[in-house]
Amino acid sequence: MKPSRLEAFSDGVLAIIITIMVLELKVPHGEDLASLQPLLPVFLSYILSFIYIAIYWNNHHHMIHATQRVTGSILWANLHLLFWLSLVPFATGWMGENHFATLPVALYGIVLFMAGLAYVILQTAIIRDQGEDSKLRHAVGKDVKGKTSAALYAASIALAFVHHWIAIAIYIAVALMWLVPDRRIERTLAH
Repeated sequence: MKPSRLEAFSDGVLAIIITIMVLELKVPHGEDLASLQPLLPVFLSYILSFIYIAIYWNNHHHMIHATQRVTGSILWANLHLLFWLSLVPFATGWMGENHFATLPVALYGIVLFMAGLAYVILQTAIIRDQGEDSKLRHAVGKDVKGKTSAALYAASIALAFVHHWIAIAIYIAVALMWLVPDRRIERTLAH
């Protein structure tokens, strides 16, 4: 299979995930700013999750462009990633509707951790298929950014039970860390 088919399918799934999240934003019945205030936690959760989905879309796009062919194991690894990303709307909605309560914030961290793990599994499947001298292998190197993210997600899950705002701060910090697209792959493809 050509990588372009995998990318197109994944793009469609990610577009649906964003659509589901935005449909969870309910229109208030009032016409003043005060009627928007109860929706603030839901809206802030949506913004954070939209940024995360955008980060995954961007980095997935770069990773697939560094891929020459798609095997069965790569397809399954990609579906594994899409499964965890498809849970983002649920975790987002639960967290926002419950005003960043402890358990929903911890669950959000679990979903982020598992999506990050699934991304690494996909990356590993591609490298395993295409070899240690592949473009992707050279681009990711030791993947310090990915390992740091996983450690921060794991810590945030536990810290959500200490104070949920600590976990939220970690989620925001990791998102900011990845907000700029992963230039390692772009540089490798340019050479």
